[in-house]
Amino acid sequence: MRLLLIRHGDPDYENDSLTPKGRIEAELLAKRLVHEKIDKAYVSTMGRAMETAAPTLKAKGMEAEYRDWLREFSGRWIERPDKGKLHNICWDWLPQDWTVHDEFYREDEWFDNPIMAAGDMEAYAKEIVTEFDAMLKEHGYVRDGRLYRAERPNDDTIALFCHFGVGCVLIGHLIGVSPMPLWHGFCAAPTSVTTIYTEERREGIASFRVACYGDTTHLSDGGEPVSFSARFCEMYSNEDERHD
Repeated sequence: MRLLLIRHGDPDYENDSLTPKGRIEAELLAKRLVHEKIDKAYVSTMGRAMETAAPTLKAKGMEAEYRDWLREFSGRWIERPDKGKLHNICWDWLPQDWTVHDEFYREDEWFDNPIMAAGDMEAYAKEIVTEFDAMLKEHGYVRDGRLYRAERPNDDTIALFCHFGVGCVLIGHLIGVSPMPLWHGFCAAPTSVTTIYTEERREGIASFRVACYGDTTHLSDGGEPVSFSARFCEMYSNEDERHD
């Protein structure tokens, strides 16, 4: 099985929609995906993800299923160390604050940090990966420890139109790592496509492997620059780039 993890287009966060640039990106994404084999599409119920998926679904003449668990990984309030007040994006920390805590590097301990624990992040993450595993089970792959039983192995392609934050939670779950280094060490640009395959090297035992992360060739092919969204300033002196 193949998973296509697709981030929404350039966002207008205030209105939970796409910017004019984001709509161009979504159209270019559709031109790419119309040639891809996609057997099933799942879409976040947030506006910017639904707007991103719409041109692809129209081009391919297919319908999607909309899932709340694909919404952005936010909504649980935490007190970020450098702010001293509540924030609902729990994972957006300054590097000098989160890297000093060893538990953030561990798959089964990142949510034990007192700030994360206060926001009940363990339960929140488990809600999401439980739903994710239920979806994978529907498609023939059943979670068994850190791996999956290939009860109905297949070469289906499943597209997930969602968000950067929740995407890292899903990838971390599949490959057995904490999402915290993924949130801070990777950047999926708007409408980027991450490709993940199953590998069944012994009959009935499947693992997942990331083959390509954050591909944006559809944008370069269409002459559209990659959005800066999700990145921070390359140099502190770059006043026109996002610092926080």
